Amino acid sequence: MMKSQRLIRLMMVINAKKAFTVRELADEFGLSPRTITRDLRELSEVGFPIYTVQGRGGGYRLLRERMLPPIAFSENEAVAVFFACRSLQYFGSVPFDESAASAVHKFYHYLPDDAKGQIDRLRNRVVIWNPRRTMSAECLQTLLQAVMNDSVVTIDYKSDSGTTRREIQPVGLYANEGYWYCPAYCFLRRTYRLFRADRIVSARLNEAFPDRQDLSGRSVFEWIAPDLARFDPQCDLIVDLTEEGVRSLETNVWFGPHLHVREDGGGTVRMRIPVRKAAFFADLIWQLGKEARIVEPAEAVDYLKQKIEEVRRRYL
Repeated sequence: MMKSQRLIRLMMVINAKKAFTVRELADEFGLSPRTITRDLRELSEVGFPIYTVQGRGGGYRLLRERMLPPIAFSENEAVAVFFACRSLQYFGSVPFDESAASAVHKFYHYLPDDAKGQIDRLRNRVVIWNPRRTMSAECLQTLLQAVMNDSVVTIDYKSDSGTTRREIQPVGLYANEGYWYCPAYCFLRRTYRLFRADRIVSARLNEAFPDRQDLSGRSVFEWIAPDLARFDPQCDLIVDLTEEGVRSLETNVWFGPHLHVREDGGGTVRMRIPVRKAAFFADLIWQLGKEARIVEPAEAVDYLKQKIEEVRRRYL
């Protein structure tokens, strides 16, 4: 076996074991302990996260953040991965700390010169744009960790009525228009709420707080659907859209699943909503301006007429 192949296989074995001794690896690979020790030293020098454990029962352990073995990419795949990671730089904050920037740096550094040249020619010509918003990267990281572990988070949340402390259990995270949103079960309100990450002043994992076991079946695509149905009375929200309005709502987490596109490119949104939430949904449609018109319910239409009148008065 070539040395490069042996090192790759060694990385894969270590990832699976997490804790091991030189003798165990030497027996498994049929090599001397001295050769294995030298290989481990080389892996450590290139950043593979292993450390020695002293004393009886010692050996080596793998740090919590494990290293993945090399993956072969085609040139087009390499370009796609590079620009996908680069797109994150246009967010004010991301829940991945500096990992994305580090990954892009490593990825680009080890590409062959012709692939680097192709990427260099596309810099500043291919951009996945997002409005840059300012928010706490530390809070985003805490929320992401809670999503991965189904944990409860204690947050201080700033809203129009002031700042409140709440225990929430996040369903997930998603980004829209540069903002990060966290749908979560709020133990204070005893229902599901949507939290905007830039309004979270502080966040910490609260492992002492009992979590809910029924969140695993929910995702960011339908997190609120079961709860909207419990509000009475209900009504139909019907929105007529231009072609541009359709493009704006195609990927919208609220309206996308209820969008029906016509042959002329325009479309219609039809969905059931609680009457008491009419103003909330009307505000979301308001952002589309002339590209959308609410047909029903009357409560939403009247609400938008009032907003239009208030705006008109500002320009008198």
